[in-house]
Amino acid sequence: MAQIKNVTTPDLGGAADVTVIEVLVKPGDKIEKDASIVVLESDKATLDVPSAEAGVVKEVKVKAGDKVSTGSVLLSIETSGSEAEAPPPAPPPAPVEEKVLTGTVQSTNDVHAGPGVRRLARELGVNLALVPGSGPKQRVVKEDVQAYVKTQLSQLPASTGTGIAFPPAPQVDFTKFGPINIQALSRIKKISGKNLQRNWMMIPHVTQFGEADITSLEEFRLAQKNELEKQKVKLTPLVFIMKGVVASLKAFPSFNASLDASGENLVLKNYFHIGVAVDTPDGLVVPVIRDVDKKGLV
Repeated sequence: MAQIKNVTTPDLGGAADVTVIEVLVKPGDKIEKDASIVVLESDKATLDVPSAEAGVVKEVKVKAGDKVSTGSVLLSIETSGSEAEAPPPAPPPAPVEEKVLTGTVQSTNDVHAGPGVRRLARELGVNLALVPGSGPKQRVVKEDVQAYVKTQLSQLPASTGTGIAFPPAPQVDFTKFGPINIQALSRIKKISGKNLQRNWMMIPHVTQFGEADITSLEEFRLAQKNELEKQKVKLTPLVFIMKGVVASLKAFPSFNASLDASGENLVLKNYFHIGVAVDTPDGLVVPVIRDVDKKGLV
């Protein structure tokens, strides 16, 4: 025999009046046990609340913007009476720290979105910084991501082949920045270059982290610090990093190169200009330090 059960807010660790920022289900939805049903937000974190029961949603008791505490009824669900007694609800997942996009070229505003929305955006390859939010406080909800994808697909130009139109390569006169060499691309590089460009635009990017022991470097920097401060000069780790980047570019010159407008040649740059992203009161700027290889540390 079917039973109607209430699904309540799990233990929130003493937090009270936590805001419901997104309701993920509606009456009539069939959900599985542990499926996310609402997203809550405290001052510092957001978390998906799972359902302790499987069945059909009969009534949703909360809406976006409501305040809940431990034990608050979130929804009622119709379960099958033939099912075995459900075990006690699992402890709530650890709160996921809200990760916001800061210091990016696309936007300097925080992107407010729950874990479920971020997961959907990752699966669809959507940059949340470009999605207008329609939820409370301009929060991005799943419907916003879906609408954004539909809009982008509708704007794709009709074409043959892959159906993807790439923007033309900008024609840049690199000689105005410094000396260059022109090197013809091999046939393999010409073919792979087009494929790499396509993949670069279609495949999500990743970031790789490596570790380096800079103990000796830091000892040297600190040893010079007091003397340089008398001259009102700050010696930060950044200058050493920039010098390291130059050394890497010299060892691997293909990383300090660009394709020319024809796509037939690789422009190998014999100069080393490095842009550094700086967060300023007026927003993100990227000043370019020219000829880093010819400059000293101070």
